[in-house]
Amino acid sequence: MQLDELETYLNQLLDVARFRDYCPNGLQVEGRSEVRKLVSGVTASFDLLQAAVAVGADAVLVHHGYFWRGEDQCLIGMKHRRVALLMAHHISLLAYHLPLDAHPEFGNNTQLAHRMGFIETGRFGEQNIAVQGNLSSGISTLQELRLNIEYILSRKPLVIGDDAKLIRRIAWCTGGAQDYFDEAIRLGVDAFLTGEISERNVHAARESGVAFIAAGHHATERYGVQELGELISRKFGISHQFIDIDSPV
Repeated sequence: MQLDELETYLNQLLDVARFRDYCPNGLQVEGRSEVRKLVSGVTASFDLLQAAVAVGADAVLVHHGYFWRGEDQCLIGMKHRRVALLMAHHISLLAYHLPLDAHPEFGNNTQLAHRMGFIETGRFGEQNIAVQGNLSSGISTLQELRLNIEYILSRKPLVIGDDAKLIRRIAWCTGGAQDYFDEAIRLGVDAFLTGEISERNVHAARESGVAFIAAGHHATERYGVQELGELISRKFGISHQFIDIDSPV
């Protein structure tokens, strides 16, 4: 398929125009005009780009791209190395941040919920990205939830709360969404799950009684971009490969 066709499709599917974001969404680096092989990944790191080159990718689709607000815009150092590699091999880079977090079908929050067995009942937070809902049957305590998260994500989460605590209502938002914790507390949930934790969240969890679960920024955001890549492969008949560059954060 043509690169401009792919970008137009993704921009419309993810409703890019409605989001106020911290980075540009869509095509960030232009490569060859035809896309036959698509690689997806969480972050457009140099390791991911090298892996994309090795498998012959025409385009790379990520959640975390480049040109963030407040970032030095000069193409020097690490940024030059990354962009130069893309351009030398005529590989395009497409990145979708908040639109991918929020999408009701292919979004990070929805895809994480599918794997965890969370049942969405509503949205909250900035631009309605964060989610609240209920646990599926079979899990009733924080310990059971913690062990299930560790099993699904293959990563031990950091949990602030009593293992014996009963969990019925949960709020979640993938990535670095610890700033939504206070709002989650006000909603009356029993636990809040995100990727990262700040020092202040520890005290808020202890004092409110709402459990805080930090399950990893990277670990919680691996699934939206995978599903999006698979959708593109099925719909347009191009090859897709998700490449997971591990991150401990």
